[in-house]
Amino acid sequence: MLLRYLNVLAICALVGSALYAYSIKYETILFSEQIVKVQHAIEREQDRIATLRAEWAYVTRPERLQTLTEKHLDMQQIATTQILLSAADLPDQPPKVDTIGRKLESLGLAEPTNTPQDAKAAGSAVTPSTRPR
Repeated sequence: MLLRYLNVLAICALVGSALYAYSIKYETILFSEQIVKVQHAIEREQDRIATLRAEWAYVTRPERLQTLTEKHLDMQQIATTQILLSAADLPDQPPKVDTIGRKLESLGLAEPTNTPQDAKAAGSAVTPSTRPR
């Protein structure tokens, strides 16, 4: 009688593990299909971006813009002498400000510190980091 229960229990365990394996298999197939769909969507968007870039390059061609400005705007062409600037035409640059240095000075940390070599010159005791050579 006990052997029958063990056989039934073993069959139930076998069927349960088979169902679990098939559920994992089908979930994997579902996820792989979703990944393929997303990859196709990414490719479509990349194609759209490439198309938009090509359209933008076409729309912003210099010769096209030149004809549009001549047609719709009453502008004169720029002479090369108008573009050249001298150093006197440029605005003065503001002085460079060292905000970190100012902050250190206000905290009193800008003064030089005694390094081990300074301590040796001052005649103080030799520390392990400043052994005589």
